[in-house]
Amino acid sequence: MKKIPLAEGVKLKSILTKKIQELIGEIHHVSHTVVEKGQEPKSSGRTIPEVETELAQVRKDSRILDKLIYRANIDNSVSFKGEDLAIVEAIELASQLRAEASLYKHLGQSEKESLYHSASDSVIFYNVAMYDPAEYRKRAIELEKEAHRLSNSINAKNYQVEIEFDDSNYV
Repeated sequence: MKKIPLAEGVKLKSILTKKIQELIGEIHHVSHTVVEKGQEPKSSGRTIPEVETELAQVRKDSRILDKLIYRANIDNSVSFKGEDLAIVEAIELASQLRAEASLYKHLGQSEKESLYHSASDSVIFYNVAMYDPAEYRKRAIELEKEAHRLSNSINAKNYQVEIEFDDSNYV
């Protein structure tokens, strides 16, 4: 069986997903035709069974590829901050780091103290941050760097790990 890098398998998965959608569209296209009354319909391309056969094969390959990608993402790991993480866990951690960085970036955009506009003209209110916005800006930058380093490690590992999949029908 042919081997491909995990990274190529991940790209191929999106290609197969798109191919499935295209084949479903083709079934919709070839399933009907407009003809003049009394005329015999003419085929506008492949038959529905021909497209269904290809669709079944692509769906099967997509399932197999999914299984291989999931297994590789569980069985292989990356090192991050002195800890070995399964690729699947590292992917989730990178997403969490980006989400946390986004939150901190938002908090960092706040002013420490700003005038609060209220309906009362006689009392002045202030909106006061209960934290140091500058500190959250710094934390956001560091978290983005960590997420980037982790993503680079994941990408590098995805090119080192190989999965057994014959991609010759698709590339």
